[in-house]
Amino acid sequence: MPTRVKSIKDIKVGELFEDCAFHPCLCILAGSKDDEDGVEGISLVDGSGPRCCSANHCGLRILTVEEAVHWKFHGPRDQELDQKDRWWEKKT
Repeated sequence: MPTRVKSIKDIKVGELFEDCAFHPCLCILAGSKDDEDGVEGISLVDGSGPRCCSANHCGLRILTVEEAVHWKFHGPRDQELDQKDRWWEKKT
């Protein structure tokens, strides 16, 4: 089960997390001098980034490798997304 990020201390560079759009992401920045609460990641869905979020306000969750792989190909297990946001169903 994903672990909720409650503060910037809960996430570290290199960890996998779910961003505000439910994309599984690789964390590349966790807090900075300019944004102590900021988290940046690279999407494992489409490589977009940096995907910027707030550790305190975005409802981020830490993912295991297995969860991140599932999210990429099948979407989050415990969230129902609008049809337009279901990247795993889009034809390329």
